[in-house]
Amino acid sequence: MNLPMDPTRSLALSLLIDVLEQHRPLEDALGRLPPADARDRAAAHRLAASVLRRTGTLNAVLEPYLKKAPPEKLRLILLLGAAQLLLLDTPPHAAVGTAVALARAEKLAPFAGLVNAVLRRVATEGPAMLASLDSPRLDTPAWLWASWGSQARAIAMAHQREAPIDLTLKPGLPPPDGGVLLPTGSVRFPPGTRVADLAGYQSGDFWVQDAAAAMPARLLNAQPGESVGDLCAAPGGKTAQLAAAGANVTALERDPRRMLRLRENLARLYLDAACIEADATNWRPAASLDAVLLDAPCSATGTIRRHPDVLHLKRARDVTAMAEGQDRLAEAAAGMLKPGGRLIYAVCSLQPEEGPAKIAGFARFGLRHAPFTAAECAALPEALTPDDCLRTTPAQWAAEGGLDGFFCARFVLNR
Repeated sequence: MNLPMDPTRSLALSLLIDVLEQHRPLEDALGRLPPADARDRAAAHRLAASVLRRTGTLNAVLEPYLKKAPPEKLRLILLLGAAQLLLLDTPPHAAVGTAVALARAEKLAPFAGLVNAVLRRVATEGPAMLASLDSPRLDTPAWLWASWGSQARAIAMAHQREAPIDLTLKPGLPPPDGGVLLPTGSVRFPPGTRVADLAGYQSGDFWVQDAAAAMPARLLNAQPGESVGDLCAAPGGKTAQLAAAGANVTALERDPRRMLRLRENLARLYLDAACIEADATNWRPAASLDAVLLDAPCSATGTIRRHPDVLHLKRARDVTAMAEGQDRLAEAAAGMLKPGGRLIYAVCSLQPEEGPAKIAGFARFGLRHAPFTAAECAALPEALTPDDCLRTTPAQWAAEGGLDGFFCARFVLNR
């Protein structure tokens, strides 16, 4: 019996086309989807992300059943079907039937028989084949694998799992029911949790923020009344942390759409900050700041668990370009600080060029590296590096669901 074409699969196919053919970030692709039920959109996102996360493995499973390369859209439909069968525990009749229906809806009816035959074989033979493959290696671009050195396999294995949902609470508030309080103070929920349904969401008690992403603002240790700049501030999680600590926060964001999101998030949280739409490299405050938090734009290779499109969209040359931009932002941040003011530099990247390699170079901007202490990192001691910076990776806290990859270092302005 033929099943009707499911809207979830159609939306997921649109997402894959946008990412893999149009080279758009998955987040942007989600914003381009046609109107649809929220649950269908969420399911489509999960399905597309599963394909993006495990593309190398899924291609290896499909290859023996294809005598020649299929049309690209057909390949994506087969990937969606294989992901449902092997990764998402979809019943075979549903995964196969909806893939056949999707092929017909996409004017690929002559290939419907192929889709049916291939996916039926994947349903029966795929699990054994999956177990025989070196999936971490297949799913990781060679340049990333090489750059991660001895940690590559552990990091790549962590990327196979969907990331949990972490929340940052306003100071003094209890965690919502069902969450696990982490040593760093974040609260963790299982993947797929509908955050808007949690008690306290409407009253602005918390916001979504990976436990590692919450560390830079915690380490800045903003005090009530301090003047603090948050550069490249959207979507606003770190701005919210600083404002909730009682600091007078100036949040800079140059992208109008991201600035709108920042303002909306702060409004939901009932927190105040001076939001300025400007490029941080050429903006200066009216009076020098006590501290600056620079969560710099980067390759985002530390967020692959949440943004598997990074595996497909980033290249080694992007890291070099990002590193140059980070230098310009650090120089600008130094120009905003009072003498003795402190800078927290952070990136959600696993690439050395964007992290440890920056420490010595920032001295030319008058910034002196100020090491973190063991006491400051006591909640996450494995992240304290030999150079007394903070380095988290997805392989840390593996039993608890992992962390985003972050690098974080503290500097003090000498002049």
